[in-house]
Amino acid sequence: MRRRTVAQHARLRSPHPIAQLLTVLAVAVVVVLVSAAGVAAYTAYDLTTSFTEEAVVVENQPPVPPDLSELEGGVNMMVVGIDACEESLREVFGERCEGPDAEGQLNDVNILVHISDAPRRVTVVSFPRDLLFDAPACDTADGDRWGGGYVQINEIYTYGGLSCVMTAISDMSGQPVQFGAMVTFGGVIEITNAIGGVEICLASDMRDENTGIDWAAGPRTIQGLEALQFLRTRYGVGGSDLARVSNQQQYMSRLARKLVSEEVLSNPATLFRLASTGLRNVTPTQSLTNPLTLVQIASAVKDVPFQDIVFVQYPTVQASADANRVEPNYDAAQVLWDALLANQGIEVTGDAGANGGVVVAEPAPGEAVPSEAPSEGEAVEPGTVDPNTGAVALPESITGSSAAQQTCSAGVVN
Repeated sequence: MRRRTVAQHARLRSPHPIAQLLTVLAVAVVVVLVSAAGVAAYTAYDLTTSFTEEAVVVENQPPVPPDLSELEGGVNMMVVGIDACEESLREVFGERCEGPDAEGQLNDVNILVHISDAPRRVTVVSFPRDLLFDAPACDTADGDRWGGGYVQINEIYTYGGLSCVMTAISDMSGQPVQFGAMVTFGGVIEITNAIGGVEICLASDMRDENTGIDWAAGPRTIQGLEALQFLRTRYGVGGSDLARVSNQQQYMSRLARKLVSEEVLSNPATLFRLASTGLRNVTPTQSLTNPLTLVQIASAVKDVPFQDIVFVQYPTVQASADANRVEPNYDAAQVLWDALLANQGIEVTGDAGANGGVVVAEPAPGEAVPSEAPSEGEAVEPGTVDPNTGAVALPESITGSSAAQQTCSAGVVN
């Protein structure tokens, strides 16, 4: 199937060379690494002191290298975005912040970042919030024990905190998860405000009465409330949670590009404001509070080419008990997990816009043209290894795109 393109709405400048690093670490960890690299030592010490005080203890966590030697092997990092009724957002959230569920904290954004062993590649796996599966028992943030069970993924943080989310993803994927970080939607707003907003791209008009969006097609710079509206919209991209995940991936990619632009990195005042804001709004695991560890992670991925930075959605099928929910497509996912464990590259054969949330944007003049997925009639057997690149062909049910591609929201009016 041929991909739709929207050249007129995708005029982004070529990203800064270190965009590879920051793109893959998503919203929360992007800020941590920028601050660690760009703020004077005395400032970093003052800020990271408060950053480490709220660090999360994770059960059975593997040891972290203590020095500045090269990062050994591959690592995995869980980045979680929390939908919480923060005081400043209660009026905006409306019914979400009323009644007995108002105090609940939902992990609506769940991202696993895999950094491979040499040759370094990065894979960012997003899990839909409506995913139902059997989560294992785990130790909670309060020191209690949660018994686990068949749950929706975005409820796990409510039961057991970041540690239990990491344990659940590790159990489902078979991947060890060494690092983790959490940021609230309010924190994301603060981050976008600190850098003066993020430019997104709408391929068509978007209207969503549930979030208050009524935007015309084209580029749009969003910050504050608009950033929150964009992250939360579901009906603005067709009503599917899978479409929302694709939309959120567009935001994260463009936020990362803004963070590493000359507009930010060459402005000490903006950089300091960003560092302060990020460290105030990100809750890391203890394993992620060591500045040396951050430098190791940064060094490991700083030279990864765009085509080897891949964003994918975890594959799902319709849930047997609820047509409005999804369950894991374990067979398809296993192809991905096996490739990562074997340190093989991956090739996305599913269309980035298959779930309706985005369309692939045609590169602006002068930009590199990413390779296309196999066209209809050129289907590749899942698990097939390309003899030239060594990359494993993923099933078409695993959709996504590389950092060499740009996407725009496939907005709808409702």
